[in-house]
Amino acid sequence: MGRPRRPRLGRPKPSDVTSGLVTGLFSIPEGMAYASIAGFNPVAGLFSGVVPAIVGSLTARTVLMVTTLTSAIALTSQSVLSDAGLDPKDPGNVAALGLLAGVVMLLTGVLRLGVVLSFVSNAVMVGFSTGIALQIVVGVLKDATGYEPNGHNKLVQLSNWVVHAGSWQLDAALVAASTVAVWALAHAVRRLRTVALLVAMAAVSAAVAVLGTDVELVGGIADIPAALPHLTVPDLSAVPHLLGGALSITLVALAQAAGISPSTPNPDGSKSSVNGDFAAQGLANAAGSLFQSLPVGGSLSRTGVAVSAGARTRWAGVFSGLWLALIVLTLAPLAEHIPMPVIGGLIIVVGAELVTGKIPDIRLVLRTSRLSATAMIVTFLATTQLPLQQAIVLGAVLSLLLYCVQASRQARLVALRTTEDGRWTTAEVPHRLPAGQVTVVEYSGVSFFAELPTVERDWPEPAPRAVLVLVLRGLPDVPSSAMIKLIEYRADELHHAGGRLVLAGVRPAFAKIAETTGLADRLGPGGIVPADATLFTAVEKAVRDAKAWIADQPSRCDAPPS
Repeated sequence: MGRPRRPRLGRPKPSDVTSGLVTGLFSIPEGMAYASIAGFNPVAGLFSGVVPAIVGSLTARTVLMVTTLTSAIALTSQSVLSDAGLDPKDPGNVAALGLLAGVVMLLTGVLRLGVVLSFVSNAVMVGFSTGIALQIVVGVLKDATGYEPNGHNKLVQLSNWVVHAGSWQLDAALVAASTVAVWALAHAVRRLRTVALLVAMAAVSAAVAVLGTDVELVGGIADIPAALPHLTVPDLSAVPHLLGGALSITLVALAQAAGISPSTPNPDGSKSSVNGDFAAQGLANAAGSLFQSLPVGGSLSRTGVAVSAGARTRWAGVFSGLWLALIVLTLAPLAEHIPMPVIGGLIIVVGAELVTGKIPDIRLVLRTSRLSATAMIVTFLATTQLPLQQAIVLGAVLSLLLYCVQASRQARLVALRTTEDGRWTTAEVPHRLPAGQVTVVEYSGVSFFAELPTVERDWPEPAPRAVLVLVLRGLPDVPSSAMIKLIEYRADELHHAGGRLVLAGVRPAFAKIAETTGLADRLGPGGIVPADATLFTAVEKAVRDAKAWIADQPSRCDAPPS
């Protein structure tokens, strides 16, 4: 097999242009709302969809990922600045935070530290991604219905929103419901499927304007300046106070972006890269911080909008930034008249699609094992109730525990026997070693101390002149000290019973450890048979030598020197 293909720049497709337009329009109300909720200047949220989206899309390894402001990053950024005692509406402070976060993200990608996510289990990532999708939906319930749900976590807020349906603003709820209905009708028409979001936004916005429906408009959040983002100089004196906060933002952005590539694989079949995506987000932050942008990251909601609108290449994200800049520059007054319930209704559609897209993965996890299902559910609940950086850490810990438990359950000893035609077969390990014979047993596992009870349970009892050949082909290069201690104890046990332990298929790294720890001396000459390129060659050599040792026992000492 050849090396996996890297994403190329490629040529834009017509659907990328329309997808970019839809995504750019979404960036106006969504970016402004996220910034406003977090206490930032709403215009900074608006401009977070221009330069970062262009730079991020041009450099990301997940080609459809849109890099822009997310609600989680906005809230985390606000918390970081507040903890540092800095004004979140000071452009110099915001630029310093964005630049520092960009440097940390870029270094994380360049140093390939994104590999830590490979230790996060699929069950945890499914729970995390589903929780973020729910956050996206709950975050726009006020826009969709005019009622802001109360509660200390997203699940409580969702239930509070349902229970208080009587408190919804009728006009807002009808506009949101009409938006979903128009989208569904347009989506049902094959030719309109890729532009269904745009059709729903345009049609319902026009209807609201004609009918004069009293709902909140984008202009109610803040005036949109008819100008492009200008150069902003970071306040470097704030950097020492923001280093820890930049790490928190990096952690949140890493986890959010990591949930995008599994959900939106590259259409050209090229391979995504967490490290490549993270370096791209670092570049997007560094560039965006100089042009009035808040800290940004891979946006699951905006990526979902782009994909639903027909994005096929990375140019969709580039066009979203270009369209947004053009709309702001030429149509700012018109964009201010987009109804917020329209945006709320369409974000609910996008969030629902993200959740339904995870249903097959959820079913798979539920059917795999109870441990995996538990890890998924706990991560989902943590994502809806805790700050994202805490939920990520909890998910990583759960993944580690899940791996340890599953790995320890896989550890086992299996007896190997030869048939008359010379083939090797597996069998149950005997309860007691046959006296005067060679028994071959293979160990499979990862050498965790948690495996020892299983290995101890299956280990056969010693017998006079019996040789146990322990095959260690799967033993890690650096096994746990507990495993070495177990081997030493069993070697002594066999020695005292007049038998012998031989290790076969030992790799060079472990052979060196056996020398430095004294295990090789304990086993005696021929006690370690190195691995060979040919399968079972080392085992067969160990068996021949063991038989010769047994045959030689009546005329020599009972055991090798210890």
